[in-house]
Amino acid sequence: MLWGFGNSITIALGAYALGFGIGVLGAFGKLYGGPITRDLAGIYTTLVRAVPELVLILILYYAVPGALNEVLLALGQERIVLPQFITGVVVLAFVQGAYQTEVLRGAILAVPFGQIEAARAMGMTGTLVARRIIFPLMTANAVPGLGNLWLNATKDTALLAVIGFAELTKATYQASATTKAFFTFYPAAMALYLLISLISMYGFGRIERWARRGQRDVRG
Repeated sequence: MLWGFGNSITIALGAYALGFGIGVLGAFGKLYGGPITRDLAGIYTTLVRAVPELVLILILYYAVPGALNEVLLALGQERIVLPQFITGVVVLAFVQGAYQTEVLRGAILAVPFGQIEAARAMGMTGTLVARRIIFPLMTANAVPGLGNLWLNATKDTALLAVIGFAELTKATYQASATTKAFFTFYPAAMALYLLISLISMYGFGRIERWARRGQRDVRG
């Protein structure tokens, strides 16, 4: 069961990191790309938010390899089988990337334009404006949303049980089905999910406070 928990954390980390890279590209593409880039980014985020993640997992694991294998067999090549781990990381990263695109895009738009204009008026280059003004303020705005998406990533790994990947939920099912100790293993799994959530919320809270250091608190 702990092995399954480790698999869940590993795949969540991989998907979250890859999704962040996609999100950065998507956010800047939507804001500063050309018409085609903006349209493609918009289609991507709309599609991912419209299609259930479970369907995306099944398409990538079963439909895509099936179609590809038909082509390979027609060409006289061997069939391929996608590893469950790679499939899980790619699918969850594909989903994470769409949501992180919107979080990062919103964080950039929330940066006061007056501060950017003031920095340019002082003679700062575009790179310096991005490093000194945009990125620090964007980070502070993005951390809460990115924290929520990390929690989603840890829980979404449970969907990979449908393709037989031995993450926490699948490992819990196998252990409880073998021992019939359902009341032992499922509450234990719930406690592990809760533990990672509490640790994550604490960690992202610390990151947000660090990112907002020096900023005035305008609440209340």
